[in-house]
Amino acid sequence: MKRLLTLLFSCLLITLQAQEKAPPVKVAIIGLTHTHVHWILGRENRGDIEIVGIVEPNKDLAQRYTKQHGYSMDIVFDSMERLMENIQPEAVTAFGTIYNHLEIVEFFAPKGIHVMVEKPLAVSLDHAKKMSALAKKHNIHLLTNYETTWYGSNQKTYDLVHSEKLVGDIRKIVVHDGHRGPKEIGVNDEFLEWLTDPKLNGAGALTDFGCYGANLATWLMKGEKPTSVFAMTATNKPELYPNVDDEATILLQYPKTQVVIQASWNWPISRKDMEVYGVTGQIIADNGSTLRYKLGDDLEEVKLTNLSKETPRDDPFTLLAAVVRGEVALKDTDLTALENNLIVMEILEAAKQSAKSGKVVKLKK
Repeated sequence: MKRLLTLLFSCLLITLQAQEKAPPVKVAIIGLTHTHVHWILGRENRGDIEIVGIVEPNKDLAQRYTKQHGYSMDIVFDSMERLMENIQPEAVTAFGTIYNHLEIVEFFAPKGIHVMVEKPLAVSLDHAKKMSALAKKHNIHLLTNYETTWYGSNQKTYDLVHSEKLVGDIRKIVVHDGHRGPKEIGVNDEFLEWLTDPKLNGAGALTDFGCYGANLATWLMKGEKPTSVFAMTATNKPELYPNVDDEATILLQYPKTQVVIQASWNWPISRKDMEVYGVTGQIIADNGSTLRYKLGDDLEEVKLTNLSKETPRDDPFTLLAAVVRGEVALKDTDLTALENNLIVMEILEAAKQSAKSGKVVKLKK
């Protein structure tokens, strides 16, 4: 009897320990000039991460944002070096210029600190390759965050295509992303300054919104690279954007599939939507939570609403914490994964080359 009680107690203890919540992952924010930073500063406390430090040399900006979101200026530092003298984060999130992503990985990777950058992965393919080499050398996770990664409609589209085989083989994907323009929608000066700088942002709308379509296409095509890339860019509002494109159309050709990426700072309304056309039907994801599909001319269109993703894949920072803890292993094809985003950077680099030359750019296998 005593043995049985001891065994039962041991089982209960193991169960309680398993149910005990893991401590939050200590995260530092590097840069505040990307306004997507409000995503992490203003999120509800899920208990999965703890913001332990912020690096931002612009004190006025730091004071505005810490006051807005209820953080102390005591955790704000002028540099990454000063941060590390005072704080030991497990992971960092990059919310500054895309050009700075390489510098952030160069600094934190050798220290074994994981990195999540805001989309796209890097300002150029050269930077991306260096970042990848550092991540692999120092065995850190390097994730890229896109808003569309967390759309339930996009996940359902993927499942309908690949798990349920609803529309047959993919023949065409069309992705629309953008808005009226960063000046027109009133982004703050700190963001606008580098978003319209070809060195710091890599391009204009091509980088800002072209990356979404490249990322989604690479995911839907299960990591397959296109055979060729053709792109046209334009600056339709030179009085507002004299140094970068505000309009970009990118065509990706695969052996039996074509992808059309329309990235624009000229849409009359903000949009992030996607169309997938298969041999036997079509799926249109109108927004983050709604999609429509139709199978053949004579069948009724079906609409699905209130679509969402399950935790931890419903939020960038919840997923980051799960990856850091080893609870989730990313596949190379995943939307946040390094390998997917290296292909994205290859596509964007080819698109810039094509737009400049007016020629189709062939990609190496």
